[in-house]
Amino acid sequence: MLDQPATPIRFERLLLTGVAGNLGRELRPRLKAYCRTLRLSHRAPFGEAGPGEEIVIADLADADAMLGLLEGVDAVVHMGGVSTEQPWERILPSNIVGMVNLYEAARRQRVPRIVFASSNHVTGFYRQDQVVSPKDPVRPDGFYGLSKAFGENLAQLYWDRHGIETVSLRIGSSFAAPKDRRMLATWMSFDDTERLIVAALTAPVVGHSIIYGFSDNRTRFWDNTPAAHIGYRPKDSADVFRAEVEARQPVLDRHDPAVIYQGGAFVKQGPGA
Repeated sequence: MLDQPATPIRFERLLLTGVAGNLGRELRPRLKAYCRTLRLSHRAPFGEAGPGEEIVIADLADADAMLGLLEGVDAVVHMGGVSTEQPWERILPSNIVGMVNLYEAARRQRVPRIVFASSNHVTGFYRQDQVVSPKDPVRPDGFYGLSKAFGENLAQLYWDRHGIETVSLRIGSSFAAPKDRRMLATWMSFDDTERLIVAALTAPVVGHSIIYGFSDNRTRFWDNTPAAHIGYRPKDSADVFRAEVEARQPVLDRHDPAVIYQGGAFVKQGPGA
C-alpha cells in the first residue's frame, strides 16, 4: 500500500464494484484513503462495513438496483462482472447488460467519471512478438475479451453522447508476483494498480481514454504513449522475479498458442476451443 500524501486526494463518495473479487479485495483498503466514504458493492453479501464504508448489495443485471447504487456517487471504480473466460450465457448479464445498466445509472445520477476494469484480453490475439498501443484495432481472444471490447465502446458512446468520462484500464496480470514468463511482460504490482487507478480518477481531462495496466517491466507487449495524459508512472517491475520465473519455466513450446499470443491460456478457452 502506498504512503499517503499529507493532503490525500479526497472524494466525498467513491463506489467500488466487485469488491468480493480478488482485485476488489485488494483495492478496498487502498481506495478508502482517497475518499470520505467508500461505497462497496457486490451481487451477494460479503461481510460488514468498516469505518468510512457503506455496503450496497446490487446485481449489475438489475437496472433499478444499479440506479440506487450510483445515487450520490462522485466517481466509480468498476471492478464488477465476470472476470474470466466463461460461457456466453454467464458473461451476457454482467458484462453486457450490466454495463448498460451501470452507464444508464451514471447518466441519470450525473456521475461524471468511471474507471472501468477492461482487460488485456481485448487484444489477446496479437502475437507476443508485437507491441500494441491503445490506438490499434481490438483482437479479442474469447467471449470475455469481446465483452470488454463492448464495454470500451459503450464508454465511448456515453462520452460522446452524454459527457461521462471513462478511463478504460486494460489490466494485464495484477498479482502479488508473476506466475509465468508471459507475466514478465503483463504483470502489474498491487501498488502500481493503485497508482494507475488514482491517476485515472484524478487526471484533469480524460474523455474516454484507454490505457494498458502493467508495471515498468523490461519485457512488454504494450505501448502506453497515447495515454500519457493520464499521468500513470509505474514504479515496480517484474524483473525482480525474472530469474525465479525463468528457472521455473526454462523451456517454452513455440507451437503452443498460449506462448504465441498475448492472451496466453485464454486463447485456448471459450468459443470453439
